[in-house]
Amino acid sequence: MTSARPFNFSAGPATLPEPVLRQVAAEMLDWHGSGMSVMEMSHRGKEFISIAEAAERDLRELLSVPEGFRVLFMQGGGLGENAIVPMNLSRGGKVDVVVTGSWSRKSAAEARRYADVQIAAEGNGREIPRDWRLRDDAAYVHVCTNETIDGVEFHDLPHLTHGVPLVIDCSSHLLSRPIDWSRVGLAFGGAQKNIGPAGLTLVFVREELLGHALDICPSAFNYATVAAAHSMFNTPPTFAIYVAGLVFQWARQFEYAGKRGLAALEQRNIDKAGLLYSALDASGFYENRVDLACRSRMNVPFFLQDEALNETFLAEAKAAGLLQLKGHKTVGGMRASIYNAMPLEGVQALVGFLKDFEARHG
Repeated sequence: MTSARPFNFSAGPATLPEPVLRQVAAEMLDWHGSGMSVMEMSHRGKEFISIAEAAERDLRELLSVPEGFRVLFMQGGGLGENAIVPMNLSRGGKVDVVVTGSWSRKSAAEARRYADVQIAAEGNGREIPRDWRLRDDAAYVHVCTNETIDGVEFHDLPHLTHGVPLVIDCSSHLLSRPIDWSRVGLAFGGAQKNIGPAGLTLVFVREELLGHALDICPSAFNYATVAAAHSMFNTPPTFAIYVAGLVFQWARQFEYAGKRGLAALEQRNIDKAGLLYSALDASGFYENRVDLACRSRMNVPFFLQDEALNETFLAEAKAAGLLQLKGHKTVGGMRASIYNAMPLEGVQALVGFLKDFEARHG
């Protein structure tokens, strides 16, 4: 950290790397001598095309995205993709959804508007269910690999052996760790967690899955159309792509524990999550209810044993420079989202506050 800014634990839109924010501010009125802000550029002009091409190139390098995948810069967010995916991939047939929490439950409900959806397995929001009932003739299997609200994460992607493509909603862990692309047919995620401002949605889709959109699919959301136009079929979220590109540059250069790039980010995320969970587990005052095997590195929900202290906790945390710790309205409690841009010092400050609050109120 290069300033005394508070630590922002928001689940999204989330904290951004301070060097990126400073560069955005410096380039706001005039990008590289063009005389224009990026917000004023034509998305078809050479200046913005160079920004978008560099962003995709850096993203592919960071995540080791194979050539057989198309990377699409889209709009609509993760919630929009819950409709856009079945409109493109279901062919009006069968879709299997594994429900591990709030977001995969929403995905199943939305997909039912376009396909025959089966809940292949359902957890209780604290675990990944073990017994999956998968159909051989499903168009795809959908999983949310990190449940932002519930704090449940797949640390290894499921390996499907029945030839059906796997679709992953990886919104809240995208760019926090490598992805095993050999197991993925399509991945999508909103950028507003680890990558940039709200408005940009990233889609990684195998080329062989293109070209099967339902007739009702809007042309701007048809993956084949978007891919053919290199994400410029309609005006993309230009400023969000620009900021994401700066985050990719920052991530490529990031160093931690003798590592660089994505490996360094993953290691720091492991260390941050380990520090926070250890503090929660050592206390009888706080509780995390997620199974140890699938605790999220990105989103850590926790509860005070005495919930009458919730508002006091939040007020004192804010006064201590620890922001946005209130849990999602559907589950209550607290939640600390510790995405890539959250420094280790932020988690250390939170752990210190947890211990101090417990000493004074326990």
